[in-house]
Amino acid sequence: MSTKLVPTPGQTVGPFYGYALPFEKDNELLPPGFPGSIRLQGTVYDGAGHTIPDAILEIWQPDAEGKVVQRTGSLVRDGYTFTGWGRGAVGNSGVFTFTTVNPGPTKPGAAPFISVALFARGLTNRLFTRIYLPEDTEALANDPLLSSLEPERRETLIARRAPDGGLTWDIRLQGEGETVFLDFQ
Repeated sequence: MSTKLVPTPGQTVGPFYGYALPFEKDNELLPPGFPGSIRLQGTVYDGAGHTIPDAILEIWQPDAEGKVVQRTGSLVRDGYTFTGWGRGAVGNSGVFTFTTVNPGPTKPGAAPFISVALFARGLTNRLFTRIYLPEDTEALANDPLLSSLEPERRETLIARRAPDGGLTWDIRLQGEGETVFLDFQ
């Protein structure tokens, strides 16, 4: 008799316990005001367009030169070491913020991006997506993921540059303007 094993289904995200989440300076990949630091901010919306006040985002990214950092220290921030990873809780208004750097391209001509994982109530598994920088339109046009999407869907992954040099990018879980989410097999 042959038995096919299937993966165990995901569980509802949470509850989150204060002793493990969050940790001090979890959303500061670099301290605010550190040379080259920028603010990444946005709002998380549900399918009806209401803000979600209790989501958690994790980001991973290369440094400003496009190098994927392989240093320890993400859970204990020392104020100098950029590890390329951060976690931030969404506030009561649905807004998240990180202090980070503009990621560089990981190879010549590639579009720089930040990888994102989203945990929220009602989700049985976390969601994955990306944030692309808006400036290099040629690299954006040649990116394999972005070029596989319809133009209006592509726009959901491209951040807006704020006047202060920071990035603004919103997440919409469903409905009009729904963010593109990735499925890893």
